[in-house]
Amino acid sequence: MKKTIVAILLMLTLLWVLAPVCFAEEAAAAATGKSSNVLYYAMAALGCGVGIGLGAIGSGIGQGIATSKACEGIARNPGTTGKITTTLIIGLAMIESLTIYALVVVLIILFVNPFGKLLQ
Repeated sequence: MKKTIVAILLMLTLLWVLAPVCFAEEAAAAATGKSSNVLYYAMAALGCGVGIGLGAIGSGIGQGIATSKACEGIARNPGTTGKITTTLIIGLAMIESLTIYALVVVLIILFVNPFGKLLQ
């Protein structure tokens, strides 16, 4: 619990330190008459990091639990090794696909410019 609180405080401190830099870049761009998306990209990068982190943690926990239970099942009944292994591999592929979906969404958010021609 203590490590979680420290990690959250570290992220908030980092956001607090870097936010003025983004706002200063926006103000400088507004003063010159050009528009800048620095704040959007900063928040998108932060959100993408959190999103893929949660996706990876969730699938890692799920895969660990699934593998643990499969090992327990094989240890209790070695005769069903083939069926358990087949089911385990299919289940792990489904769990991994959720992480890949999270990665695709994160990459779309990171590399798509929502303002497009509006700011050029």
